[in-house]
Amino acid sequence: MKKYYSLCLLLIFTSCAELQDIASQLPQGGYGVSNNDIAAGLRQALDMGIEKQVTKLTQEDGFFRNELVRITLPPELQKVDQTLRDVGLGSLADEGLKVLNRAAEDAVQEATPIFVNAVQEITFTDARNILLGDDNAATQYLNNKTETALYSKFNPVIENSLDKVGATQVWGNLIQRYNSLPLTSRVNPDLPDYVTREALNGVFTMIAVEEKQIREQAASRTTALLQKVFALQD
Repeated sequence: MKKYYSLCLLLIFTSCAELQDIASQLPQGGYGVSNNDIAAGLRQALDMGIEKQVTKLTQEDGFFRNELVRITLPPELQKVDQTLRDVGLGSLADEGLKVLNRAAEDAVQEATPIFVNAVQEITFTDARNILLGDDNAATQYLNNKTETALYSKFNPVIENSLDKVGATQVWGNLIQRYNSLPLTSRVNPDLPDYVTREALNGVFTMIAVEEKQIREQAASRTTALLQKVFALQD
């Protein structure tokens, strides 16, 4: 049945005479979904992922308390963290980790306008490929369309956020304390770049969560359009 639906969808997006001949030999039924509906359904699914999941990340502890996206330390700072804990400065290390996540939560607010533009640009061909693709095909589409623009938006915001939430001062203090310890190698990581990339990963992780639920769980298709379009995958 799934192969039959896939062929029907392919026919929507092509004028190939040979495929049309094949189509004329197939039994007619109530399975047709217009190309407009497919594109609109994919836009709605992505909008829902943005509204339900990305918005959560902008709240306090949206990253820090979410094990799926919580930003941990870059490799070059993990030894800083462990050394500080070993010498009784665990609370200082905990605060350093928290402020990295705070910066990401602050920056994600810049994502929505960029996502909205990308969602509006979904073509009929994009929609076909997404619908018949992997469980995260819509998320990957959004990633490919927006990653560069999001990085450009996120990075300066995160840099400012690291200052605003005290991360620059906290990590400056942490690194200074670490570098002053005997028998340690000096470190100087690019925190804004690291947090920016981790924030992007978190955003797309949460959109993928919503997309997978819509594809696999009929109860998650909360509108008639989603039910109509994604029923083709069942």
